[in-house]
Amino acid sequence: MKARKQWSDLSSEQWSDLSSEQRIGIKLAGVLQFALAAAAWFDLAMRPARKVRGKKSLWAIVIGLNFVGPIAYFLRGRQ
Repeated sequence: MKARKQWSDLSSEQWSDLSSEQRIGIKLAGVLQFALAAAAWFDLAMRPARKVRGKKSLWAIVIGLNFVGPIAYFLRGRQ
């Protein structure tokens, strides 16, 4: 039986060490993250400033924060 890896060992794991399922999962997460951010930036660019809660420039930065930024924008940034 293969021993479980410790958290400190995970940082040295190479792409080639991952299973095909893990690689697919990482790729899908990356595509989803990019699509969410692109949709949020597009919406922000097209939406008038009066229909955005807060400064558009701040939201443009927040949207770049992984999954959290675009989701926060869609849930809280738009009026």
